[in-house]
Amino acid sequence: MVQRSAAMSNVALKDNRQVTIRALVESDRAALTEFGLSLPKDDLLYLEEDFTNPEIITRLVNASFAENWRQMVAIADDGSIAAYASARRVPGWSNHVAELRLLVKPGWRRCGLGMQMAQAIVEAARDLGAQKVTVAMLAALKAGQAIFSRLGFAVEGQLTRHAIDRNGDLHDVVIMSAFLKV
Repeated sequence: MVQRSAAMSNVALKDNRQVTIRALVESDRAALTEFGLSLPKDDLLYLEEDFTNPEIITRLVNASFAENWRQMVAIADDGSIAAYASARRVPGWSNHVAELRLLVKPGWRRCGLGMQMAQAIVEAARDLGAQKVTVAMLAALKAGQAIFSRLGFAVEGQLTRHAIDRNGDLHDVVIMSAFLKV
């Protein structure tokens, strides 16, 4: 099986730092592990993937070969991962839909990287053949909702008390979606 290679994009951020946005590859394994270990515990709450688990890191890196899954990373000048995003096409009767995930390392927030990664992963979903994209996040994550709203996403629904944190507290989840022009 041949690994996919998406075009690289060098991006200048609002704070004058630069990153390279590209597809996740096998050689990113150590950097992805470091990325996961650097995340605050609260960030890990709402993620489907546990970025602190070596088995999950292996699964994510191996998924770079998957037919219906695309993963993008933002690489800082020092080689570390500043952000991660993925698009996964849903199987079955919703195979025209791709579910998105986006995570930006705390020191890289509020500089435009989230928007750049969101745009890149929406394009990756389009390349997968998705006609609709969805993203789920905690209702309290207003900055994330703002990013996707600017890209034309609208709130499709809210799931009450749908996520539970490590302290046992329940949180609402917002589902946002957008239709892609094919």
